[in-house]
Amino acid sequence: MKKTNVKKLTLTAIFAAIAVVGSLFSVPVFGSKCAPVQHLVNILCAVFLGPWYGIAAAFLASLIRNLLGLGTLLAFPGSMCGAFLSGLLYRYGKKLPYAYIGEVFGTGIVGGMLSYPIAAFVMGNSQAALFTFVVPFLISTCGGTILAIVITMGMQQAKVMDRLKNQLA
Repeated sequence: MKKTNVKKLTLTAIFAAIAVVGSLFSVPVFGSKCAPVQHLVNILCAVFLGPWYGIAAAFLASLIRNLLGLGTLLAFPGSMCGAFLSGLLYRYGKKLPYAYIGEVFGTGIVGGMLSYPIAAFVMGNSQAALFTFVVPFLISTCGGTILAIVITMGMQQAKVMDRLKNQLA
């Protein structure tokens, strides 16, 4: 039986909480709420926790945001695809740019396209098309990724990143 890592579970919950609070600072772009803090959190989850915990944090944040009326159903595909691809590329590439690229592509392209069926069939948006949400999702994820670059580069220069990763292992 696999041992549960309580430190990783705790950090997952903290990252989800940061994403929820950070969603208070959202920007409306073409009918979607862009929350760049979620994308920052996705990248931090990718680096410190991996893809599965990242998906869990993104799902929890999206669920709580929706329950509190701070987000829409489109938060699920965007945040979860970004968290997964960011974590997966970082796990196998072992370099920060892989996490950044995974977040931008996962959220902006994949998540944006997967939002179409949710918007059209679940939310009843008759104007939604396959690429309707790609541009707003790309705008949001680029903002969050820039924040993540600043924070992760600072953590690397301060030699904090490796120490934190070792404590979570």
